[in-house]
Formats: sequence, structure tokens, C-alpha cells
Amino acid sequence: MTSDGRLARRLGTTDAVAIGLGSMIGAGVFSVFAPAAGAAGSALVLALAIAALVAWCNALASAQLAAQYPTSGGTYVYGRERLGPWWGFFAGWGFVFGKTASCAAMATTVAVYVAPAGWSRPVAVVVVLAVGLIDALGVSRTATATRIIVACSLAVLALVAVAGAASGRFTAVPPLEWVPHGPYGVLQAAGLLFFAFAGYARIATMGEEVREPARTIPRAITISLSVALLVYLGVAVLTLGVLGPRALASASAPLAQTAAAGGWAWTGPVVAAGAALAASGALLALMAGIGRTTLAMARERDLPHWFAAVHPRYRVPHCAHYVLIAVVCVLVLVVDLRNAIGFSSFGVLLYYFTANAAAITQSRARRRMPRWANALGALGCVVLAAALPVTAVVGGVAVMALGLAVRLVSLRLRR
Repeated sequence: MTSDGRLARRLGTTDAVAIGLGSMIGAGVFSVFAPAAGAAGSALVLALAIAALVAWCNALASAQLAAQYPTSGGTYVYGRERLGPWWGFFAGWGFVFGKTASCAAMATTVAVYVAPAGWSRPVAVVVVLAVGLIDALGVSRTATATRIIVACSLAVLALVAVAGAASGRFTAVPPLEWVPHGPYGVLQAAGLLFFAFAGYARIATMGEEVREPARTIPRAITISLSVALLVYLGVAVLTLGVLGPRALASASAPLAQTAAAGGWAWTGPVVAAGAALAASGALLALMAGIGRTTLAMARERDLPHWFAAVHPRYRVPHCAHYVLIAVVCVLVLVVDLRNAIGFSSFGVLLYYFTANAAAITQSRARRRMPRWANALGALGCVVLAAALPVTAVVGGVAVMALGLAVRLVSLRLRR
């Protein structure tokens, strides 16, 4: 930590890619494909393509903004700098509440795979406490642990691919064979699948801790998103082909069932361990990203200023981190996985809408993509957010309105 309270630049490209992949692989592969298939049916791959297009536009917008503003906070900072303080708060608050819900979803995913019957919620609390402790020990340990987890997760996915392909049950599924909810269902599935992509710009929220940020951040975002897209596409095609769209939609553990389809029952515990490990990796990176955004908002007094405190030894925003741990522990005791995914997607789509709007205002010298691509990304965020389950939309609007109202009252009291 420097004498002015700023964070230390310790992360290189490999670390940044690992954190991005750790945020995506665990979030998507093991938790979101079944509910997405329930909405889109055999058009799951089409929904994935829509989600990937919106994510790609968002990723490029985040990359060009991060190169210009290499500090902690991500789109919260970009919104403030390019559009004004209210836009910054809109993005930062959407990120904080959306990603806090993501943390609950990841902890719950771990518990679903490894906890005995009836013990999933207590186990999820233990997971939050354990992962929170790792994050509290500093960003270098976070990056190292995430890199190990990503490697193990990809190895498990490779096992699932081999077992599924060897089952002899793979059948190509026409994309319009069974679409239970029509075009709306496809868009809703795309919105849910966006939850799986939303980790690609996690490193942008940690821009103050990256070496050579103008070069490292865009490169890491591009690499991590490309790898995750290839993994998701392979998993979507494999699970659809082996299980079929209806069975996939109702599967509690679709990857384990895909691997076991050819009689490889021994793969069940291995896949469960891989799912728990991958979700833990996503939780690790998520908590780090939320802490840095909270730090940036606290510096501007959009959140209580004591959240800006940085630990003198471990160089992490420890006050914000401990509050986050407590909130996520409460959430895992009261929410279910599907609601957490929808609520998270809504908040994060608002966050990336702001990123695209901010990127539109950048000068030609700062741009990495044409303005029409930023406009397409912003429109895509609005469409996917509106298509999410009604409970997610209503809850998200209510929480966003509450945050805006509290900020308004706080500003007036200060004056």
C-alpha cells in the first residue's frame, strides 16, 4: 500500500485472466444451464449466442474505459467520469447488489453439490466464511488460489466432455425442436446466461492493482471471455445432445448426469467436487471485485466513508469486505439459487448499460470499437434485463430505487 492509502499494483496478465475465468467458469457451467434450458428449450445455443454478443460488446466497452481509467471501481468510476456522479452511483449500486446476490448463488451452488440433505444452507455459510478469509489475506493470494481452481475446473469439464462423448447417446438437437416459451423464453434464457459471462470484466474493478493497466486489462478481458465462450458452447452442445432439452431443463446436476450417461457412475463425485471448486473460485473473485467497487464508492462518499479503509498489512478494503461477508451469510440463509441468479443478472445488466453509455462518449483516440457497437451493447442490456423473470425485475427495480433515494436524502442532509 502506498502512503496515500492506494492499493498496490501486483497483478499481471496471467493473474488477471485467472480472476476473470474464475468468475465465469464456476458461475455458468455448474449453475445456470438447467434454468436457461427451461426457458429456451432446444434454442439454448441461440440464447447463448445472444448473451455472448451482448457480453462481447460490454467487454470491449469495459476494456477501452479501463485503459483510460486504470483505478479501482470499474464502471462506477467510468460513469462518474464520463456521465456524472448519479450515473456512477447507478452503476456502482447495481454492481454491488447484483454481485452480492451472485456471491449467495455461488455459495449455494457449492452447498448443493457437497452438503448432506438438509444441510445446504449451513454449509453455504461455512463456504462464505472460508472464502472470505482467503480474500481478506490479500489480492496476491486471491489470484494464486483462483488460478489453481480454474485449472482443476477445466480438468473436470474435460472429463465430462470425454464421458459424454463416449456414451454413444449424443444426438444433434435442432434449435427449434422444443421452445416452450417462444422468443420471450429465448431472451429470458439469454438474460440468465449473461449471469455466466459477467465475470469477464472483474479485473476492471481491480484496475488499481494491475501492472501496466492500459495493456493488461484489455488483453485479460479479451482472453478470459474468449476461453469462457468456447467452454460454454461446448457444454451447451454436449448436454443438449446427451440429455435432450427436456431432461436438461429438469436436471438438478446436468453435468454429472451427462458424464454418467454412458455408465461412468464413478464420475459423479468427481464432477460434484469440480462444481464445488469452480463455484468457490467464482465466489473468491466476486468478493474481491465487490470490495474494490465499494472502496471506490466510499472514497466518493456514495457509501459510508469507513468502507474506504485499507488494511495496513494485507492491502485490502477490509471494512467493506467484512460487511460483505456478513450480508452474504444472511442471503444464503433466505434466498434460493434461481432467484439469486435472476436478481444478480438484473443488477449487472444495469451496470454494463452504464459502461456502454460511458464508452459512447469517449474520443476517437481512446476508442477500441465503433460507437454503434456501444449502442448495441446498451440496447442489449436493456432488452435482456426486461426479459428476466418478473420477480427479478421487480426486486431489482425496488432495490435500485431505494439506493437512489438514500443517496438523494444523504446529499440533502450534507448540504
